[in-house]
Amino acid sequence: MRVSERGQITIPKGLRERFGLNHNVEVELTPTEGGLLIQKRTVAQHPVESVFAILSGDLSTDDYIEEIRGR
Repeated sequence: MRVSERGQITIPKGLRERFGLNHNVEVELTPTEGGLLIQKRTVAQHPVESVFAILSGDLSTDDYIEEIRGR
């Protein structure tokens, strides 16, 4: 395949179907030692990222656990 004047490439239909690269699917390009890695961009967030740093205050983890247990 060739890169067009506008910097575009065409991914063969068989590969698009195999990897679910449908219309308007976003991809990420990652440089590697051997070239470029193309991956579908995921919108899913890691479960830890959704709760990371939601607690505020000066309590230590142990003190917080004791507080929510009512001790």
